[in-house]
Amino acid sequence: MIDNLKSAALLEKALGKGVVFATAESCTGGLIAAMITEIPGSSNWFDRGFVTYTNQAKMDLLGVKEDTLKNYGAVSEQTVREMVAGALKRSRATVAVAVSGIAGPGGGTPDKPVGTVWVAFGIKNQAIKARCLHLNGSRSQIRNQVVDEALRGLLACVDGGFLLEYK
Repeated sequence: MIDNLKSAALLEKALGKGVVFATAESCTGGLIAAMITEIPGSSNWFDRGFVTYTNQAKMDLLGVKEDTLKNYGAVSEQTVREMVAGALKRSRATVAVAVSGIAGPGGGTPDKPVGTVWVAFGIKNQAIKARCLHLNGSRSQIRNQVVDEALRGLLACVDGGFLLEYK
């Protein structure tokens, strides 16, 4: 179970800095946005969440290129980078997170097993950073770990930069 401490900390830091967030979610299906909006007053610092579970939705709502999806797949660094860029471009957000992965129990391949998740963070007019996670557990556990990573990363963005382990 994800606790609300990170969401509450995010609210406190965002309000003081005028930060506005957006999410672009695939494998989490809106869970990151749900955790953020659990906090009363989140409409002051959360603009929107894009749930783009299919490739078509990624293209339609976030502007992910069809060639990117064909050449690299939905679960790739290239795709989450385009997702986060699209979320920043198509919202009033100053900070965004994008996630795409394989939560299981099926859908994994030898190259991308269940638990493979790409996460990207973007700050408007700055570089985008991305990282591949290799998670274990049930579908629910994997999705909750991704939400935790997203909230942790958004906090790092608000604190003045990106996490060092992101490229």
